[in-house]
Amino acid sequence: MPIRIQSDLPARSVLENENIFVMTEKRASTQDIRPLKIAIINLMPTKETTETQLLRLLGNTPLQIDISLVRMENHESRHTSEEHLERFYIPSGEIFKHKYDGMIITGAPVEQMPFEDVDYWNELCDIFDYARENVFSTLCICWGAQAGLYHNYGIKKIPLEKKLFGVFENHRSISKNKIADPLLRGFDDVFPVPTSRHTTVSKSQIQKISDLKILAENSTGEVTLCKSADNRSIYMMGHLEYDTDTLANEYKRDKAKNLPIEIPARYFPKNDPTISPPNTWRSTAHLFFSNWLNYYVYQETPFDYTEDSWFYTI
Repeated sequence: MPIRIQSDLPARSVLENENIFVMTEKRASTQDIRPLKIAIINLMPTKETTETQLLRLLGNTPLQIDISLVRMENHESRHTSEEHLERFYIPSGEIFKHKYDGMIITGAPVEQMPFEDVDYWNELCDIFDYARENVFSTLCICWGAQAGLYHNYGIKKIPLEKKLFGVFENHRSISKNKIADPLLRGFDDVFPVPTSRHTTVSKSQIQKISDLKILAENSTGEVTLCKSADNRSIYMMGHLEYDTDTLANEYKRDKAKNLPIEIPARYFPKNDPTISPPNTWRSTAHLFFSNWLNYYVYQETPFDYTEDSWFYTI
């Protein structure tokens, strides 16, 4: 799916070198089709890296996508220049003027803080509420998933004794008729997902909520993926968007800071951090994002995108 972006977005050159189909605004304006409108609420500190990771995965199907990168108005970014944010991002308050086919809410390195202590928490709650009526499907990742489950269902996060860190095997939760959910269509019965977090959510709490369906669990018995019954909210606890070396960089960063960190599980060959790790989740990541875009966004959203034609039955 060609991604419609500004011609000078730094991610453009990276993606073009990888043969990912990106399209500048000028070229997109000559095509007589309506692009899917996707908002990315980027809460990660290294925003340019996260932009590239997500755009790489969104650019793998044959339709056009119009991306809106969104920054939180009530948060000062210390790792991304103000010039970059002003040039490529819209403030979070701007999204309330629009409707979107899909939305992605990323993780954030604030999981050990109470939700209410995060400086943009109220802002994010407004976005969750807005998305229920103005976005066809919202994909929440890692801390974003825990935040969504807490705000929408009151499910609290639980501190782990040690960081869940590495590439973990996951298995699909098959329905009674043994047909996989469309989100996992084409997945192997066991598939890898990179994970990096200090907290988790209770499987039993999720199971008590009739509106939620568990789609996948990891090898430690924790929920990796669940969704709402109407497919409007997807909660992914892992980081399929991660680059090959993301976990390695996190490990080296924490070691340099003398933080308590173990070698990421099932990642480095021979468990040796001096050996470059292989990427074992790339195909899983592309399939996951393609399935989300196809089954839960593209096939559900209307072609006519005017205010009068947009209608939801909630």
